[in-house]
Amino acid sequence: MPAAPRFDLPEADDFTRPFWDAAAEGRLLIRRCRACAKAHHYPREFCPYCWGEDVEWERASGRATLYTWSVVHRNDLPPFGERVPYTAAVVDLAEGPRMMTEIVECPQAELRIGMELEVTFRADATGAADAAEGDGVAVPVFRPADQGQSNSLTQESSSRR
Repeated sequence: MPAAPRFDLPEADDFTRPFWDAAAEGRLLIRRCRACAKAHHYPREFCPYCWGEDVEWERASGRATLYTWSVVHRNDLPPFGERVPYTAAVVDLAEGPRMMTEIVECPQAELRIGMELEVTFRADATGAADAAEGDGVAVPVFRPADQGQSNSLTQESSSRR
């Protein structure tokens, strides 16, 4: 019987592979335009500010502040239903761009707009045999900045709150 489809794993392509490979190593990458010097995220082959095509990957600091969030209590897509409630969020990266993510290791009652966060990574815990099925995939999520060492890889089950 085929495995149930997963809706939480990225579909990396040749362009985004550096982002996902870095995430699997515990590093967060963003793109920066060499023409106007502005950083942006999600990864694009051009600058969304000046439309320049001279953009490069850059390691982000992993620091962010909470811009907004919503607690999800119901989600029928696998495996999100097993994670509810979880906190979907938008964060402002220290480098400037906003990023959609999840807040982990923080009780919902302690969430505050502007709170300082640090990146951590949810490693896929499926035990899949190859990258196309999730092996080596890590997704950046954020936690309060005082929760531990920045940029660590965590197993999916230990990141849930």
